[in-house]
Amino acid sequence: MIRFFFASALLLFTCSIYAQDGSSGNNTPIEVEKITSDTAIKNRIREIYDAVGGFDSIEITVKSGVVTLSGEVSTSKVQNDAVSLSERTDGVVLTINRLTEPVEITSQFAPAYEKLQQMGRGIVVKLPLLGAALIILLLSGYFARLVGQRHRWLERLPFSSLGKQLALRAVRAVIVIVGILLALELLDATAIVGAVMGAAGLAGLALGFAFKNIVENYLAGVLLSTRNPFEIGDAVEIDGQIGKIARLTSRDTVLVTLDGNHLRIPNAKVMNSVLLNYSRNPLRRFDFYVGVSTEFDLAEVKRIALETLRKNPAVLDDPVPMVAIDNLGDSSVQVRLFAWLDQSKHSFLKVKSESIRLIKEAFDEAGIEMPEPIYRVHLRDSAAPAPQTVKVEKPESAFVPTPVTEEDLSADDSIDDQIEAEALESGEENLLKPKPSRENSP
Repeated sequence: MIRFFFASALLLFTCSIYAQDGSSGNNTPIEVEKITSDTAIKNRIREIYDAVGGFDSIEITVKSGVVTLSGEVSTSKVQNDAVSLSERTDGVVLTINRLTEPVEITSQFAPAYEKLQQMGRGIVVKLPLLGAALIILLLSGYFARLVGQRHRWLERLPFSSLGKQLALRAVRAVIVIVGILLALELLDATAIVGAVMGAAGLAGLALGFAFKNIVENYLAGVLLSTRNPFEIGDAVEIDGQIGKIARLTSRDTVLVTLDGNHLRIPNAKVMNSVLLNYSRNPLRRFDFYVGVSTEFDLAEVKRIALETLRKNPAVLDDPVPMVAIDNLGDSSVQVRLFAWLDQSKHSFLKVKSESIRLIKEAFDEAGIEMPEPIYRVHLRDSAAPAPQTVKVEKPESAFVPTPVTEEDLSADDSIDDQIEAEALESGEENLLKPKPSRENSP
């Protein structure tokens, strides 16, 4: 009994201790976060909308923190702004967007009309600055025109007429551009300046690709007029085309061929091609070949040829004529003759033709034979004799030497006359300085 009583007492004591531990915890009440009322949320959103402006037509409904927006708004931007402001308001759990946009044309144009009104009010405010900017533009244009009229300073530049015109246009363009930039800067339109410059750069790049050939020929014309590789009436050869210079334009070079035809060559091709000017140096050498028989004394042949060349009145003594043995063949010797003439006074073709005629007559008088063609004939008949070499004889000529007659060896001016006539009839620009008329020349 004593043990049972003791165990029961111990059990009751232990239970009382556990009961005291459980009842000795924190008795502070749990605080729940204060929830904003729906009315406060609605009033707060309405206050924000009224402060921003433009949301008067929106109806707001709040239930358990869920905001419903309904009504009609002018644009989608107003709709997005209304939803964003509602979502950022304290206490809003969710925002339901039931806003709609009008489909009437007048309501669609309302924002644009309002923007135009704002711009109009801004223009009215900036009228004094606009007037000052307009004055700057007018002054820059007047100054550019004044520079264009008084361009005597260009005469001092070592440029051609086309180069001077290009420099004048560049100066006038710079003056106008500076005036425009100053006017825009006065109006605080630096963003417009950047946009204009960017658009101008893109436009210039596009135009550069579109008009590449035109710009290339124009610049080549400027360089040709500055370097002056030829003058009006010069006989030239450009890319295999031979003729006389008639004019140089900003786009092409005009030649009059020896047949009297007008030939236009783009300036860029003239710059990039090999150009041979026959008229730049008045002295010109001509040459031709003569074949003589191997039986004759070549020294005597050379002596006769030199004496004959000197009989031509158009052949110059300085530089002296020359005869050279050029090639030794099976039945002939090729003799090459060289001589000089002044092509400003005599015609190249006439002098060369007369020299060939004199050599032919001199060789005939001296009995110097030209080599005859020799043919080898092969007979197919087996009974025929062996192949023989047959020399085809030409009939003896009954040539009677005649005294040297005076030939017309003067320079051929027919092309020059056509160039002068074309210059008088054509109104096309010519970047080359005209030569003095032959009638007025000494």
